[in-house]
Amino acid sequence: MKCISSGPGSGNLFEFGAPASSDEQVDALVEDAGVSIERIVSRGHASPPDFWCDSPRAEWVALLSGAATLEFEGEREPHPMKPGDYVLIEAHCRHRVAWTSDTEPSVWLAVYTPEVPR
Repeated sequence: MKCISSGPGSGNLFEFGAPASSDEQVDALVEDAGVSIERIVSRGHASPPDFWCDSPRAEWVALLSGAATLEFEGEREPHPMKPGDYVLIEAHCRHRVAWTSDTEPSVWLAVYTPEVPR
């Protein structure tokens, strides 16, 4: 029996190479039993103005490198993040990425739970 799965079963979160496009880079690392884990690389990306993410899944995100600011609907103060910071965003909590550093990649680790009905 193999303990480490082949393919994306192992790797390095900080090896992502040059961007293939100007889009944010999202890499699915694990998808199992409704839980998914992604590595996201942002390079000066932000949510479009007036866009709010309203996901049916809770999302735990940790910022591994770079810098970013999150905003949550109904909260006056933005939520700045530095490497090592993490936050659990409950399902259906409207939020957005207000800013990410354009001088260094902001590398996120995101864990999504199974969907939660309204």
